[in-house]
This record gives sequence, structure tokens and C-alpha cells, in this order.
Amino acid sequence: MKIATFNIQNLFHRDKSLVEQPIGKCITDWIEELDMLMRKTGNSLPEQERIRELSFLLGFEKTTPLPYAVLRRKAGLLYMKGIHHSTESRAGHLTNWNGWIELQTKPISPTATDNKARVISNINADILLLQEVEDRASLEEFNQIVLTKFNCKPYSHTFVIQSNDMKGLEIAILLREGYILQTIKTHLIGGYCDLFQQLVEYEISTPNSEEIHILATNLVKQTDDTEMSHTIRKSQVENIAKIYKDLITQGKTKVIIAGTFNTPSYCDSLSPLFQDTDVKDITKHFSFEVTTDEGDDATYYRLGAYKMGVNIKQKDYILFSSALFERMQDSGLNRKAMWPTKKPQWSTYKTVTSKYNAASGHPLVWGLVDL
Repeated sequence: MKIATFNIQNLFHRDKSLVEQPIGKCITDWIEELDMLMRKTGNSLPEQERIRELSFLLGFEKTTPLPYAVLRRKAGLLYMKGIHHSTESRAGHLTNWNGWIELQTKPISPTATDNKARVISNINADILLLQEVEDRASLEEFNQIVLTKFNCKPYSHTFVIQSNDMKGLEIAILLREGYILQTIKTHLIGGYCDLFQQLVEYEISTPNSEEIHILATNLVKQTDDTEMSHTIRKSQVENIAKIYKDLITQGKTKVIIAGTFNTPSYCDSLSPLFQDTDVKDITKHFSFEVTTDEGDDATYYRLGAYKMGVNIKQKDYILFSSALFERMQDSGLNRKAMWPTKKPQWSTYKTVTSKYNAASGHPLVWGLVDL
């Protein structure tokens, strides 16, 4: 049985709050000012003149003056312009609409989507765990259409569990023929306000009737590194450890914990798992192999990295119970679709030429277990 986990960072579209904004502060201020002026029911002559100035600075004057919506790449805004009102501050009677609409998501480059499929097809896991999937419809289109472009047979079963942050960061599982999802259980694992996180528990029967339990989660990275963020994460991990111990106590010894923790293993917030349970990290298995960095980095060990010569900070994990870790045959990590912060650092696919067409900022981690 080959199992893999991959934080795919969405398939076709991503919440714009999660996308790095390649714009300066001036442009951000202009957008906020223009948005504020457009919301007003009436504008004075100086304000109307300022709207025209801001429209020019933001490039709206370059749009074709036709009576339909034009989707601008700048900040993902939908701006209406009419034939006879190309320089006016609002739409006319042709559109019967006034103002602009701020879109919540931004499209992902088709090349980046292809690179996501390329990584998955190269590993071809029997059980694939994905984090940050926008919705089931997108996942099914990706499974049936995009994966087949790389000679990867679509997965027989796909399931998406919606998260509670409303940003398209759902958790998904894909199964090959013969692997049957028996039960799904969700656990709320702590936090407060908008920081609640959930853990999804899957009970899966394999083709040879073995039963395994998978605990999958995506602990979203906090915006700061304060003591409060540390406390929240540690509380979440304590709950994960408790659920794991309960399964072991019930005699369910074949357990896997997988997903994105967004912090390296030495972090104290992960100690409830690494110090208070018997789980073992896949990266510590003798079979764990990765193509190392190039040049001097090949002999360098970065604090928090996966291993020597694999100098990306560990954020994604597959943890095995002792019963499964002993039956591990092979394991590894695929980062060929990640864009290095400096070049050359490690080998990538030829289609990965920048961070904008990279598959994700996370590698795909996988393990092969003899069942």
C-alpha cells in the first residue's frame, strides 16, 4: 500500500488572501481609496476628478470601452465600462449597474495545475491525502481530466471534507480500486474565534481486508509567531495525540497521522505527538530517500530540514504507529515541482520556471507499507 500526502495549495483557483501580492504599497493605497470613493452615493466634483486620476493610475483607462464587464488582473477586480461612458466614474443605463465587484479568488496558472498532476502521477499512490482543495467539483475535474494527461488513471473514489475557514482550504482523500472508505469522522481539535481546526478520521479497508485508520489535518499557518499562536497549535496537537492514543487503546494499531503542521518537528507545539506517543516520522526510516540539493547545499543540514541535503523546512508529515512503521518498505519525497528560493538548489521539472507555475510551496511525501 502506497500512501502520500500533498498540500496542493488549490487546484484551479485560490483565495486572494492566500496569494502573495506582487504590488507596492502605493497601488494598494490607490485601490483602497478608489474603492472607498466608489462606495459613496454621491461624489463632489473634486472627488469625481480624483476617481478619474485613480482610474488612470491603476490602468483602467486602457480597457476597451464596450458595454460588458472586463476582468482586470490588478487585484482581481471586475470593472464596468460603457460605450458612451468610457471616462465616467460609474456605469450608465446600458448596464443598469453601478460600481465594481471585488473577486474573492484568483485563477491558478494552467501550467501550475499541470505540475500538480505531474507530481501526483509520478508517485501514483493508492491512498492520496490532499490539503487545501477548493471544492469537490474542482477535485473531480482535476481527477478525471488533468491527471489523465500524464497517463495517470483517475482515482476510483474521491471525498472532500469542508473546513470551517471559508477560504477553500478543504481536506480531500482519493482512493484506488480495492480501497474502501468504511467510515469518516470529523473532530474539532481546538482553537477559538476563526482559528478552529479540524481533524478528519478515515477508516479504510485494503484489498486484502486489512483495516487502517488515517488521521488527516491541515493546521493553517498563523499570521504571527506569538506565544498565543504557539499555545493554540499545542492545544490542537494535544487533541490529535489524545485521539491517536484512544485508537491504540481500542486495539486499532494500524494508524497513520498525515497532513500539514506548518512548523518543524523540533517545535515545542508538536511535542505532544513526538514525545508523548509512539508515532514515528517517515523521514526517520532508513528507506527515506530524496534527491539532494546541488552544490555546497548537498552537505549542509538546515535546522528543521527534512534531512541533510534536503534543506526545505519540514511542514508536511506522515507519522506511523509502531505496527505500521515496522512494515515500511520504501519512502520518499518529491519536490521537483517546487520552485527553489535560489537557483540552482535542486532539480525541478522543465515546466517549473518560476514560483508562479510551481505546483505548490510544499513537497509530496509518500511511503510504501507491506500489508
